[in-house]
Amino acid sequence: MLQSEITFDRFIRWIMAAFLAVAAFLTVNYLSSVLLPFFVAWGLAYLLFPIVTFVERVMRIRIRALSIIVTVVIVASVLTGVTLAIIPPMIDQFQKLGVIATNYIHQHAHVTSIPEALNEMFVTYRAEIEQFFHSKDFTNLVKTTAPGVVSVVTETFSFIKSFVGSCITLLYMFFILLDYEKLTEAWVKMFPVNNRPFVQSLMRDVSVAMNSYIRGQALVALTMGILFCIGFTIIGFPMAIGLGILIGILDLVPYLHTFALIPTAFLALMKAADTGQNFWVIFASAVAIFIIVQIIIDMIVTPKIMGKAMGMNPAILLLSLSVWGSLLGFIGLIIALPLTTIILTYWKRYVSGDVDMQAETVNEQAGTANTDMKQQQ
Repeated sequence: MLQSEITFDRFIRWIMAAFLAVAAFLTVNYLSSVLLPFFVAWGLAYLLFPIVTFVERVMRIRIRALSIIVTVVIVASVLTGVTLAIIPPMIDQFQKLGVIATNYIHQHAHVTSIPEALNEMFVTYRAEIEQFFHSKDFTNLVKTTAPGVVSVVTETFSFIKSFVGSCITLLYMFFILLDYEKLTEAWVKMFPVNNRPFVQSLMRDVSVAMNSYIRGQALVALTMGILFCIGFTIIGFPMAIGLGILIGILDLVPYLHTFALIPTAFLALMKAADTGQNFWVIFASAVAIFIIVQIIIDMIVTPKIMGKAMGMNPAILLLSLSVWGSLLGFIGLIIALPLTTIILTYWKRYVSGDVDMQAETVNEQAGTANTDMKQQQ
């Protein structure tokens, strides 16, 4: 039976397919630095395309290029507003910390003017400072720090390169959005005709899963940001609203908001220095807010919102996060929910047969016919 199924021709096709897959992987890996801006631009276009269509429909802008520009201006304005809600209060907190540090030095070190104290110290230890500059230790220090200076110059060039790459990415995104519908339909023609229905149905499932995931995760992040704003305001934490907004933005990528513990510790230190309270008590109260909000999000918000958005039982959601997180780590937490939805949809469609393929095909044909009639009219 195996000999009748695995023919020589089929075996050769498998070998060629494997060779092409390996060659494609090596090519993509070699050209990763060139292809990365294009893939990033495609992801941005995928996220912005619904806004572009919304602008075209609501503002009745029929020129796609103009609707793209309006969309970019709207998104940039929102991001600027969020930035202004976070950065200026943080700068004020840094300035306040500087004032607190200066007052501490004046009170405990009995120094009235820091520049005068530095000048007096330089005059007092002038001989030792000159001896240090003529010693071998200073020469070794220069040799040690020289690579660091070169590294700074290299990082400067890297920044310029990243800026140019960002401009190229935005240019890619603009041209992708111009013909987004045609591009999303044309790439399917790269596959053989017999495999196109399978690829189209699979990518349709991927699109539905990703749309549901993005909407659900955005709502979860919004809920988390609101809860943190309320919690930090209740305990009187510095920059409560701005920090809550920052945590909500970070949670657009699951569990990335844990990095917000770093500015939280800094703000707790600043409040302790300003009010004289115990630092560990302030920081522990902030950590308690983190724990309470995380429990609410994981036990109530995420199962309800993501389960409704993606059509999965909350137990399956938590299980998928645990399994993919243990297999792939942080990346697994990001792709767990959409990947689980795709696998379940594929299983229902092609393995268990729960999806009525014939009815679905009839609906698709009817939708295509309606679209053609509208275009003719």
